[in-house]
Amino acid sequence: MSRYAAFVFFLSFGVVSHLCHGIEVEVMNKDKLCLYANLTLSFSVTYEVADNKNKTVSFELPASASSNDSKCDNTSSILKLSFPDGHSWSVNFSLKDKSYQAENITFVYNLNDSKVFPGSSSNETVKVTTKPDITDVGVNTCYSCKSEDTLIASPWANMTLSDVLIQAFVLNGTKSENLTTCSADKPVTPTPTPTHVTNATTVVPATNATTAVPPTTPTPTLPTPTVGNYSFKHDVNSTACLLANFGLRIGFTQNKKYQEVNFDPPTEVSGSCGVDSSELILMSNGINVSLSFYNDTKKFRLHAVNVTLNTSSGVFAQSGTNLSLWEAAVGSSYMCNKEQNFTITDLLSIYTFSLHVQPFGVKNGLYSTAEECLTDEESYLVPIAVGVALLVLILIVLLAYFIGRKRSMASGYQSF
Repeated sequence: MSRYAAFVFFLSFGVVSHLCHGIEVEVMNKDKLCLYANLTLSFSVTYEVADNKNKTVSFELPASASSNDSKCDNTSSILKLSFPDGHSWSVNFSLKDKSYQAENITFVYNLNDSKVFPGSSSNETVKVTTKPDITDVGVNTCYSCKSEDTLIASPWANMTLSDVLIQAFVLNGTKSENLTTCSADKPVTPTPTPTHVTNATTVVPATNATTAVPPTTPTPTLPTPTVGNYSFKHDVNSTACLLANFGLRIGFTQNKKYQEVNFDPPTEVSGSCGVDSSELILMSNGINVSLSFYNDTKKFRLHAVNVTLNTSSGVFAQSGTNLSLWEAAVGSSYMCNKEQNFTITDLLSIYTFSLHVQPFGVKNGLYSTAEECLTDEESYLVPIAVGVALLVLILIVLLAYFIGRKRSMASGYQSF
């Protein structure tokens, strides 16, 4: 037996070979191969344990995974790998014209599984979904990506794929030898090192021409982020229990390089509403933002921020806790129309625009009276203060005039 093959399962829908470095799946339809996959897969999940603490576990796809629920037809296919105690991982593919793509990846994990999640405070089964960058794959080719690709499905769950070889639609039952390679595997053409010219002129023979050094292109300024309107409700039949409107820019330092990115709608919105804590989770274009709110029965505040980004340099993840931002009385909302900048950690900052939020006490799905930030209040106080000062100055001038006039008249009477 090959040292890579641990064992082989023969299933009604295909053959699954478990390798020491991954898994190989052959899905059959009417005794013909219709989907082929060979990949390495691992997971990282953060979950809550006792005393409101978090714990992170990492684990690989177990050897007991099976592909019983995988299937394929002429225009769609599903690769689904299930493993014991209620966990599963699946990819949905669609075929259009002469190319196919992955529509989404779904990871389902059971927090009640004490072997995988020891000490978990929850017994719920969590389902997270993300969209991978697997597009425009030729119908008669395999998608190949040897590089590691970390997919952020939520602030709490990541999946890492590597050594991927997939043909989601196999023609005539024979796997293709042609490849569509992911961009991460393609060789990068090195950029020529520019020649630095200092007080020098390059003379071109017979032309009397000089070569000018092109000016340095400044880093483009990001446009103001689009304001998103977000809400969360317990179910489709209830009204919103958490409301938020804002534009968001994220500043982060990765590999000692500071960068900024706008968080733009549309997004996937999830969260929770509780008596003393609420959470808003937003996902868009590889960026995941989690905002946790807390109230002490009198005032609420933004208590924690968690940001995860999938960048070309890898995964950036930072969280800040014990914050006291966006404070307002419970039963009211918090509003700040001005741009605000908050330092969450040494590596993470957030900028908000046209902010309006109410995480508690929402009635009929509408905002309550807003408590405005100091910056907004100052914008009203300045013209009021100027007006009052002008009024006082006018009164002083009038008073001085009347006093002077009275003294002038008195001295006139005395002269007679």
